[in-house]
Amino acid sequence: MRETSKDPDSWDRQYNMKSSHPYSLPKLITFFFAFFSLSYFLYSLQFLYSAHSSSSCDTSHIDNSDHHHQAQALSPPPTPTALHHIVFGIASSAKLWHHRKDYLKIWWRPDRMRGVVWLDEPPPRRDAADGQDDSTLLPPVKISSDTSGFRYKNPKGDHSAVRISRVVSETFRLLDGEEVRWLVMGDDDTVFVAENLVRVLSKYDHNQYYYIGSWSESHLQNIYFSYNMGYGGGGFAISYALARALERMQDRCLRRYPGLYGSDDRVQACMAELGVPLTREPGFHQFDVYGNVFGLLAAHPITPLISLHHLDVIEPIFPEKTQFQALQRLRTPLELDSAALIQQSICYDRTRSWTVSVSWGYAVQVYRGIHLPRDVETPSRTFLHWYKRSDPAGFTFNTRPLSKNPCEKPFVYFLSDAVHDAGTNATVSGYVQHGLPSPDCKWKIADPSRIRRVEVHKKPDPNLWDKAPRRNCCMVLPTKKKSTMEVNVGECREDENVELR
Repeated sequence: MRETSKDPDSWDRQYNMKSSHPYSLPKLITFFFAFFSLSYFLYSLQFLYSAHSSSSCDTSHIDNSDHHHQAQALSPPPTPTALHHIVFGIASSAKLWHHRKDYLKIWWRPDRMRGVVWLDEPPPRRDAADGQDDSTLLPPVKISSDTSGFRYKNPKGDHSAVRISRVVSETFRLLDGEEVRWLVMGDDDTVFVAENLVRVLSKYDHNQYYYIGSWSESHLQNIYFSYNMGYGGGGFAISYALARALERMQDRCLRRYPGLYGSDDRVQACMAELGVPLTREPGFHQFDVYGNVFGLLAAHPITPLISLHHLDVIEPIFPEKTQFQALQRLRTPLELDSAALIQQSICYDRTRSWTVSVSWGYAVQVYRGIHLPRDVETPSRTFLHWYKRSDPAGFTFNTRPLSKNPCEKPFVYFLSDAVHDAGTNATVSGYVQHGLPSPDCKWKIADPSRIRRVEVHKKPDPNLWDKAPRRNCCMVLPTKKKSTMEVNVGECREDENVELR
């Protein structure tokens, strides 16, 4: 039988060896528990620190955003363009200045406007002999620089075109850092509607390159010169930023175009080199036409009236007046409601089957029968083409011939007076009949000849052009006034249109 008992000392030695081993089970359990506890503790601290940092960053972002918005709120908004931001450069000559300056007196406001008239030489001293001194009513006069060093090779034109084309640069050099946003060029026989000029230029950023004007009314004129050109007689506007760029290179540019005809095509040639196109605003009127411009003004496009040119060529815009007297008549409606000046409205007198066209502040037309707006808004050819032997309809807009049917000729009423009614806060303008159509009309329609006066009621809307372009609506009002028609003109109501129902 084998021996199973052992020496007690041997057992003690074995036991001590087992208990002293570094990786005994209790110690391992304790070690792993402590390790995981410490890891969890450190991870928790890191998570809390990250969350705190993230929160701090978010708060900083919000605070910065708030400061940004507060700074925006505290900084003043850009001021709207006003009349004093515009400087006019008017091209004239010593030979014509004595006569043409009367046109400037019609629209120039010396207390509110800035500008210069450029002459080729000092004018004759006629005013001193006449005992007149109207210098305070007009812009200051400057003498243009000598341009004899510039070649001019066009056989049909005149070397003065070079001088006049430099009006932009010479006017710019006089600014001397003054607050200017726009330079506007025009001729001495151009009349500007300054309030509407401001309205149009307010749409554009003067810090950008803008060249704003309009074409000739003659298709052939635009072919000979350019559809990309702003005609100088009707006037054109150049932003300050563009005027500065033009001034730096214009003289070099002019030397490259000795064969061009006029001044405005030379300016356009330099604009082409600068890469700036014409921004067209149809309210600038070159009036390359002859005769009576009634058809153009009575059906003016839906855009602000900005300028009228060639006033020595066209007939007076009001009959039996000189051109100066006729233009003076426009001053009253201009002061009452410049935005609506010569804007057309169309409506019907349903009971008498008449079509009524109101060119506010200028004229009213009453037609027998119902004429569609598409026809009435098309200018009738009361005027002649600039090239009299060319196509009589060769204009840059649609026109319609004058009807030979006496029944289709309108009864025309021209502005006679206009006042502001404080009680209704509206304007009341009166128009009196001028001439009579042929009386041999056989239509069985009421005869408008018994209407001797038309009264138009209209509330001024200075914000008319801040909205999408739309023709005003009108309505024939019932009245007990003898030989008088009353019409109301105003902004179209919802779902209102020119429709005979």
